[in-house]
Amino acid sequence: QVQLVESGGGLVQPGGSLRLSCAASGRIRSIYSMDWYRQAPEKQRESVASIVLSSGRTNYVDAVKGRFTISIDNSKKTVYLQMNSLKHEDTAIYYCNVDAREIGATGYADYWGQGTQVTVSS
Repeated sequence: QVQLVESGGGLVQPGGSLRLSCAASGRIRSIYSMDWYRQAPEKQRESVASIVLSSGRTNYVDAVKGRFTISIDNSKKTVYLQMNSLKHEDTAIYYCNVDAREIGATGYADYWGQGTQVTVSS
């Protein structure tokens, strides 16, 4: 079993910053990638940022490039999303996702966090 616990969401003014955290725990043998998704009201869930642990390669949706930074702490199995220069359109529930292999499993599977609310408003 793998569990993801998210934290760091909240209410900020436009131009402000937040840092989201997602800590993975459980019977984890290895993690291939960790990702952040978001879902705004009446919109589909979209991928925001991802990182491949072995290489450190990152990818961002165009809307957040230059403003958001994804990073990891391998020792703590935690992924972060530093969000700067926040805009109203960044308001959404943010979900952590990991591609992880459990101890005893033969392959990787996807796991999701519970979501954390980010609201950007003046």
